[in-house]
Amino acid sequence: MTHAWHDVTPGEHLPDEFTAVIEIPMGSSVKYELDKETGMLRLDRILYSAVYYPANYGFIPQTLAEDDDPLDVLVLCQEAVAPLTLVHARAIGLMTMIDSGKKDHKILAVAVNDPEYNGFREAKELPVHRLTMLRRFFQDYKLLEGKAVEVDEMQPAGPTLPIIEEALARYSAQRRRGFKGFGKPSSRSHPGERPV
Repeated sequence: MTHAWHDVTPGEHLPDEFTAVIEIPMGSSVKYELDKETGMLRLDRILYSAVYYPANYGFIPQTLAEDDDPLDVLVLCQEAVAPLTLVHARAIGLMTMIDSGKKDHKILAVAVNDPEYNGFREAKELPVHRLTMLRRFFQDYKLLEGKAVEVDEMQPAGPTLPIIEEALARYSAQRRRGFKGFGKPSSRSHPGERPV
């Protein structure tokens, strides 16, 4: 079975364009999260607040962010995309949160194959209200859980590139060490491979 984090190629035109693995469709209040051990999706929780994901939400495969998870990506698209769908995406901005004391970067991207969004190159080209909704969602979605989250202003596409490159490099370094503690038991010789 293919592991969504380890076995999917992140793309040929990195870091500007990449493959995104969608975990949560736009409009959902269900928080699905990658199960690092199996590569499947796990129901993490139903959001406590009366909010919904304002974009398709997922990650860039073969990346490891500063919060020890795959690098998060919000993919703007006309339609809600089914979980575990691969989307060819292009980075247009960066939103950084501080969650539980750790930096949690969110790459803002557009679906390259969506004619309504594929012309956008920078987050600032989007309607101001759309950017406000994206930021407000992350400020509010944990409030009723009693958790505070700091959300920085949206940054342009340029700062996303080193964040993506660092996450790709961090993943490669961790993979060479065997992913102990990152969802892959050290007895496996290759991510996604079953022990004999």
